[in-house]
Amino acid sequence: MTEPDTTPPGRQPDGAYDVVVVGAGPAGCAAAILLARRGARVALLERRSDPAAYKVLCTHALTACAYPVLDELGLVPDLEKAGAVRNEARWYTRWGWIEPKVEPGGPELPYAYNVRRSTLDPLIRSHAARTPGVDLLLGHRTTGLLQEGGRTAGVRVTTPDGERELRARLVVGADGKDSAVAGLAGIPTRRYANGRFGYLAHYRGLPLPGGLGQAWFLEPDMAYSFPNDDGVTVLAVLPDKKHLPAFRDDLEGSFEAFVRALPEAPPIDSAERVSKIIGTVDHPLITRDPTAPGIALIGDAALTGDPLWGVGCGWALQTAHWLAEEVAAAAGGGDLDRSLAAYARVHRRRIRPHQRLAVDFARSRPFNPMERLMFAAAARDARAARHMYLFASRLIGPFGFLNPRSVARAAAVNLRHRARRYRPVA
Repeated sequence: MTEPDTTPPGRQPDGAYDVVVVGAGPAGCAAAILLARRGARVALLERRSDPAAYKVLCTHALTACAYPVLDELGLVPDLEKAGAVRNEARWYTRWGWIEPKVEPGGPELPYAYNVRRSTLDPLIRSHAARTPGVDLLLGHRTTGLLQEGGRTAGVRVTTPDGERELRARLVVGADGKDSAVAGLAGIPTRRYANGRFGYLAHYRGLPLPGGLGQAWFLEPDMAYSFPNDDGVTVLAVLPDKKHLPAFRDDLEGSFEAFVRALPEAPPIDSAERVSKIIGTVDHPLITRDPTAPGIALIGDAALTGDPLWGVGCGWALQTAHWLAEEVAAAAGGGDLDRSLAAYARVHRRRIRPHQRLAVDFARSRPFNPMERLMFAAAARDARAARHMYLFASRLIGPFGFLNPRSVARAAAVNLRHRARRYRPVA
């Protein structure tokens, strides 16, 4: 992919657009494509100059909730061609493995893909660059917001050729958890402590049972292993912070010892590690209001979840889609404030309940009674396992997951299990 001209010939010579999107990762590219298809003139800004740049520290997973957005973007055939792996999974608990399966004659399990960001980011960025109505401007770092009548009306950027101003009715912050747009706009950030830290590495030649992704709920420690494109498996550990001194003293030794101790551990000693062990010792969960006058936040800029759930990329695509659906008609003219308020309502309704649960679980605690009920049933019953799968894929929310019928069924499953276990021998 070649870098576009910084001032596209014949388009907006005065630097005016309907929308300026700051950040050309999955969230920003998806928003730019979807808004442009709906008639908006979009400037897509990326601070890095390399069109193949990508985020390194990531779960490299797109949850099934994102599949409809991938399909609308037209990315599914290219992802399949690039070797992205459909991401069905199984989870280890103290009650055994939760293994969602397809019912005989029933529909297949919903899926999206495990795909490394080194594959995903350039792919979706190239799609954005080819979309009529999108100007991809690389090497553009946002340094300020333009104000007009008490609202944001564009951005000030530094480029390889100097300073520049780009005017727009709407500025979209798609620039990650440390969002410059949110900071410049003074949007408050609510941070929630995470009682775990995390490290991951990429391996080649690391077989997983059934080729499925795996996660370990060890209460409070966590780990996961996801097969990815090009035969690479992403292996991550998320221990309680009580283990942090050991990891600081010997990162490689502690990482490998943690993996070897997992139940049915992936055989890392016979595999080839093809990356450094990377991670973070502090990953707070972040929540911001998703809108301000003339501004919308999407992806991690609006809400950064706990990496152990692997939902960040999926939510990035979903929030881009929700924004485009709500504001496209008003981006070129109309009641933008009303459209932004509608986007904020959708964002809060669809994601905040998940985030509240994640914030609580990030305290690095054992399962609570309701979690024990639902996880135990899912390890013992196929229908409960599929229900768990839908929740983990973020296709249903916490209220749908814990609806009275499902809770009652889980209780009945566990009672039957206890009855069989303690039935006296004749």
